[in-house]
Amino acid sequence: MKVSTVCSASVTVSLSLSGGSGGGGGGPLPFRSPSVSFLRTSKSSLSIACSLAGNDASSSSPAKLLRRILDSPGVHQGPACFDALSAKLVQTAGFQFCFTSGFSISASRLALPDTGLISYGEILDQGRLITQAVSIPVIGDADNGYGNAMNLKRTLKGYIGAGFAGIILEDQVAPKACGHTRGRRVVSREEAVMKIKAAVDARRESGCDIVIVARTDARQAVSLDEALVRSRAFADAGADVLFIDALASREEMKAFCEVSPLVPKMANMLEGGGKTPILNPMELEEIGFKIVAYPLSLIGVSIRAMQDSLIAIKGGRIPPPGSMPSFEEIKDILGFNAYYEEEKRYAANASPQLSKGESSSLYSIRGRDQVDTEQTSQSFKNPIVEVITPDAGYNKYGADTSRNPFSGIWSRTLRVKLTGRDGFEKLDLRIPAGFLDGITNIVPALGGVNIKELLDDAAEEVGGKLLLDFEDRMGDRIQIFLE
Repeated sequence: MKVSTVCSASVTVSLSLSGGSGGGGGGPLPFRSPSVSFLRTSKSSLSIACSLAGNDASSSSPAKLLRRILDSPGVHQGPACFDALSAKLVQTAGFQFCFTSGFSISASRLALPDTGLISYGEILDQGRLITQAVSIPVIGDADNGYGNAMNLKRTLKGYIGAGFAGIILEDQVAPKACGHTRGRRVVSREEAVMKIKAAVDARRESGCDIVIVARTDARQAVSLDEALVRSRAFADAGADVLFIDALASREEMKAFCEVSPLVPKMANMLEGGGKTPILNPMELEEIGFKIVAYPLSLIGVSIRAMQDSLIAIKGGRIPPPGSMPSFEEIKDILGFNAYYEEEKRYAANASPQLSKGESSSLYSIRGRDQVDTEQTSQSFKNPIVEVITPDAGYNKYGADTSRNPFSGIWSRTLRVKLTGRDGFEKLDLRIPAGFLDGITNIVPALGGVNIKELLDDAAEEVGGKLLLDFEDRMGDRIQIFLE
C-alpha cells in the first residue's frame, strides 16, 4: 500500500488489488462517505481520498481562534482599528481580537464620511494590510456586502483571502448609511435572509470557517420588533453572531439577547454620543452579550491628538513630551529593534577597509547616535539638550579656516530657552552658535529672526549676552543667550 498526501486536508491511499478478475472499468466504487471516497484508478489499484478534520493548519486559522474566543466564558472586548499600526497597537495592548471600522477606514484613507463612498477594493486592500500586521483574529466590516447576494458571495470569499477571521454583513440598501446616523433604510426581510444564506453557501464553497456576524439596522429603519424578527431569521439561516445596531436602552438590549439564546450577541459601544447606552463589560455580560466593539476610540483620539499637535506647531512649538512617545518608543513600537536583531543573521562576515576620510565620517555618525541616545534618556524634569555638530555641518560653515570671518563664532554657544505661559520650562537647548540651520528646526518661531545679524553684533563681546527675549503667539516665552 502507498500513501501520498495531496493537500493539507486530504490524503490519497493507493491499494494494489490482487486476485481480481481483471474486469470492470474505472469510476467510483459503490461506497460513499462525507469524508472518504473510493475511486478505482486502474484494474489493479484503488484510490482512497479522505478528508482529515482538525489538522494543525485549520485549527490555528484566524477563524478557529475567533471561535475559541466566542466559546470561552465572559464578554470579550474588541477595539476597532483602521490601519496596520492601530491594529498592531490593539494587539500589543493585550486584546484577543479586533474589528475593522468602515467609518474609520473611510475617514483615514479617504477623509470622507462613511456613506458608501469607499469601495470594496479599497476596504479589502486596507483589510489585507491590517491582518498581515497582527496575529490576533480580525473581524472585518463589510457593509451590505457591496451588492446583491452574488456580490456578497464574492465579498465573503475576498475577506477569507485577505485573512479575516470574521465578517460583519448588514441589511441596508445601497448606498448605505453610517450607524447611529439618519437616513438608514433596509432591504426586505426576505432579501436580507437570502443574503445571509448566500454568505453561508460561500463559506462552505471556500472550505473555510469564517465567522459570519449578521447585523440588522431595522431598529432605526423600521422598528425594534422587526429587528428582533430579522435577528432570529438570521440565526436560522446560519449566522454565527447576531448584532442589532443602535439599540436605544437597556431594555432593548435585554430583549435582543433573549433572541436565539444559543447564538452569541454583539454590542456596539459607540463612543461620544451614540444612541446605545455605554455600559461596562460586566454590565454587558450580565445582559447576555458575548463580544463588544468600540468603533471610534482609536480614530477619535488620533484626530484630537493631531489637531493639538498642529496647533502647537503653528504656534512655533513642538508637541510637549508628555503628549507623544519618545523617538525610541516609536522605533520600538514599529519594530526597529527587532529588525536590527534579525538583520544580524544576514550580515556579511567580511567588512571592506575604510579610507581615513571614511573612518572619520563613520566616527562622526556614531558620535551623533550616542548623543541621540543620551537625549532620549534625559528626564522631562531636566530638558537640557547638548547638540554635537557633525563634521559635515562644521565644514559647511568654513569653521576650519581663518579666512572665514564668521568661523570664530563656533567657539561660542547659543542657549535657547522656552518657558510656557504656565511658568514651566519646556526647553533649555545649547548648540554651537554657528549652527544656524538647526535653530529654526528646533524652534520654528525663530524662522523670521535674523540670528546671524545678532551674532555679528555680539561676536566680539566677552561673557554671556541676551540676544532675544519675546513671547510667541501661544504665549510662550522664548529667550536666546550667547555664551
